Amino acid sequence: MSTTDMSMGKIIFYEDRNFQGRSYECMSDCADMSSYLSRCHSCRVESGCFMVYDRPNYMGNQYFMRRGEYADYMSMMGMSGGIRSCRMIPMYRGQFRMRIYERENFGGQMYELMDDCDNFQDRYRMSDCQSCNVMDGHWLMYEQPHYRGRMMYLRPGEYRSFRDMGYDGMRFSSIRRINESC
Repeated sequence: MSTTDMSMGKIIFYEDRNFQGRSYECMSDCADMSSYLSRCHSCRVESGCFMVYDRPNYMGNQYFMRRGEYADYMSMMGMSGGIRSCRMIPMYRGQFRMRIYERENFGGQMYELMDDCDNFQDRYRMSDCQSCNVMDGHWLMYEQPHYRGRMMYLRPGEYRSFRDMGYDGMRFSSIRRINESC
């Protein structure tokens, strides 16, 4: 039996560096922050984990944020346009399970994962991953081995084409579960 706790996230965004200026407190998903803040240069995650995006509607580059203070995260993460939307990641307790596929629309080689994988090529001799099906849990898929580079947040559901999702030309090489130890 698995459980998902939706009540355990709180992030505060600030217009200026070092937690100065106007602020916006968020405890759930926010598709467009422009009506709350004109810009965002720092934030504080008081509890839970969040994905932040540099475009509205959960689009663009994604960044994973866990509990902590980010006094000038734009410089740290190389964000040029600032945060425009955010999604709370519910804490999940239970079995993790997903299938990764070599080709779009669940084609080619398929492997089922229940734990982290720091390198698809080394473990499965899989040169590319272009679709997946997340059955249980929440995951972060990374562009480079050993959980580095650009990332994509995956929650339960079918992902038939990473290219159609805006990741054309991007190859994913590693994946990690989002759990209490993240």
